[in-house]
Amino acid sequence: MTNQYRHIPVLLAECLEYLKLETKHTFVDATLGGAGHSLEAAKLLGREGTLIGIDQDDMALEAAGLKLGTMPEADRPNIELLHGNFGDMDELLLSAEIPGVDAFLFDLGVSSPQLDVPSRGFSFKENGPLDMRMDPGKQTLTAEEIVNTFNAADLSRIIRANSDEKWASRIAEFIVRERQKEPITQTDQLVEIIKAAIPASARRAGGHPAKRTFQALRIEVNGELDVLRRGLDAAIRWLNPGGRIAVISYHSLEDRIVKDTFARFADRCTCPPDLPLCVCGKKPILKIVTRKPVLPTEGEIEGNPRARSAKLRVAERL
Repeated sequence: MTNQYRHIPVLLAECLEYLKLETKHTFVDATLGGAGHSLEAAKLLGREGTLIGIDQDDMALEAAGLKLGTMPEADRPNIELLHGNFGDMDELLLSAEIPGVDAFLFDLGVSSPQLDVPSRGFSFKENGPLDMRMDPGKQTLTAEEIVNTFNAADLSRIIRANSDEKWASRIAEFIVRERQKEPITQTDQLVEIIKAAIPASARRAGGHPAKRTFQALRIEVNGELDVLRRGLDAAIRWLNPGGRIAVISYHSLEDRIVKDTFARFADRCTCPPDLPLCVCGKKPILKIVTRKPVLPTEGEIEGNPRARSAKLRVAERL
């Protein structure tokens, strides 16, 4: 399936500019995918550099290995590809036996190949089983289980909290009603239920009516928001002084977590605001490099529509 793994790296030039990679650096691509970002990063690292690629998708790791293997051996950095979730960053980097990291990249969200393979169950455009697991070999919870066993209140909470879907309660009620007739096992079944739940007037704007609910279920199945918090905290701990962390997010929930995490490490003072001087002694760990998120250009969006919602934030370890 690796010949199907085609992924256009988003904000590539901007990531390379902000990460400031040099020869001998250690770079961690926490969301390796098809190695679109990593291939260009590897060219800057040189033979004495180190590239660590992390992904929980076997298809992605295989495709990335093939792509990175096309580099001339004389120019290729030390490359280690790790199967795992970046939420387990500490364990993964300990296994790689590296002392510290000079640059991290997190490109969040679901890669194009995962969306495009119906059997993965991520797509609301193609029929397939309601799965949505990023790592089927290790994960047991599926979207099918959530849809068929969670009560209406929990379904409503998941859909609203993970996507800001205004019709969350109504969608949850329709799901519970329809599953009493027959189990909901396929993506097209769920799409039709969502369409029926959302009034026609509301379906005419804002893209596909099932987009938000599918996003919400995917986030819940994979625990994406908790994983992101753990992964960012660990990455910041592993950064060498002067090292940089770049994160590309694709929806407001992710972006808020990134923004708040960077702010928390950039301003650690816990003193009352009316004190004239800091006495808690908690010094900043990060410097925020991008006060506002970096957005893709119109040209990039035209060539890669999935870049439209991307936001890049960058911070530097002090």
